Amino acid sequence: MDTLAQLRAGRLAGATRIDLSCGLTEFPREVFDLADSLEVLNLSGNALDALPDDLHRLRRLRVLFCSDNRFTTLPESIGRCHGLDIVGFKANRISSVPAAALPPSLRWLILTDNAIEELPDSLGACTRMQKLMLAGNRLHALPASMAALRQLELLRISANRFEALPEWLPSLPRLSWLACAGNPFDTQAEDAAIVAQSVPHVDWSELTLGEKLGEGASGVIHGATLGAAAQPVAVKLFKGAVTSDGWPHSEMAASIAAGAHPTLIAAQSRIDGHPEGTEGLVMALVDPAFAMLAGPPSLASCTRDVYADEARWTSGTALRIARDIASAMRHLHTRGILHGDLYAHNILWHAQGGGRLGDFGAAWLTGSLDAAQARAFQALEVRAFGCLLEELLERCTDAAPASVAVLKDRCLHPAPAMRPTFAEALSLLQQASSAP
Repeated sequence: MDTLAQLRAGRLAGATRIDLSCGLTEFPREVFDLADSLEVLNLSGNALDALPDDLHRLRRLRVLFCSDNRFTTLPESIGRCHGLDIVGFKANRISSVPAAALPPSLRWLILTDNAIEELPDSLGACTRMQKLMLAGNRLHALPASMAALRQLELLRISANRFEALPEWLPSLPRLSWLACAGNPFDTQAEDAAIVAQSVPHVDWSELTLGEKLGEGASGVIHGATLGAAAQPVAVKLFKGAVTSDGWPHSEMAASIAAGAHPTLIAAQSRIDGHPEGTEGLVMALVDPAFAMLAGPPSLASCTRDVYADEARWTSGTALRIARDIASAMRHLHTRGILHGDLYAHNILWHAQGGGRLGDFGAAWLTGSLDAAQARAFQALEVRAFGCLLEELLERCTDAAPASVAVLKDRCLHPAPAMRPTFAEALSLLQQASSAP
């Protein structure tokens, strides 16, 4: 029996989560029978364009997903659900976000891939907000009230219509993961990066695709071999649609601009001649002994990665990973690139091999910014590195040098101007590694 039939038969009493994706055109009123227990309601993948005015009767509701539906306005009834933590309306047709639709309790709001041109000032009242995903809309500006979002850590505004970034943006004390590519202010920088780089092109016919290695929002990664010598490589084929991070072509631009670095998983070649016109990149194939350092954030952790219970390493291994990632980030910043997603789930690691940083889905180029602006935004990524250091140190099986904890605290300083550069962080980590 499917979930809707079970719901209508009264067989889901006491359920804390239900997922309904079955072509719904109207909200099933039977959901209210779970008002005393329901915490997570997922109505994604239906044909809904409205929610009931009495949605607040679901008094325990914390998470509401309504992505891939037909909403044109964010329902105001959401704003009366005073316990909501997470709201997701990705890939609808939303052009209007009423002030009353945003409950101040929100920590995570997803409005990716809609048609929003303006956000209400009431967004600034959501002072618990940690994660705000707005890529793929028609925004020219953010409300000035958002300067009050002192808890905001992740912001996605790629693939919009920003001619400039808000001056207050880099001063937010906790902002660490920012994606801005695919806006008018940086489009020329992206185009120039693609043209200027001498990255070679590889014809599709020279590649033999192997097993699927992984899949992200922007594309699918396969193992492959290249040329008559059957050189092992990795191939990323882009999906083409806007993602939570922005446009795939922005990722391609940043990957190409990154160039080669020993602790970076960047592009080696662009792919030409795919039979379906799909864009793609050839990358070095990382030794399969390397594993993902952590899993992505969960609904509960919001902005922080989720590590396996058994994730443990020596302080020496932690220092090696930290040095490798600091080196990769110094390289990117020197080349005018912000990674935008410096997270453990984008790092591959091995106890003897250190760390490798990949995934440029949220990366963007700073060529259109002046030097002071670029430094201000680079400081946001230093805070992300401070989060990574904190996570690495928490899982050490022996004591790391005290200087590393001091560096971590400096990276997490609430005043971005007080944080070290990656060049300084790398130097300090090298000193810590060589200390007796």
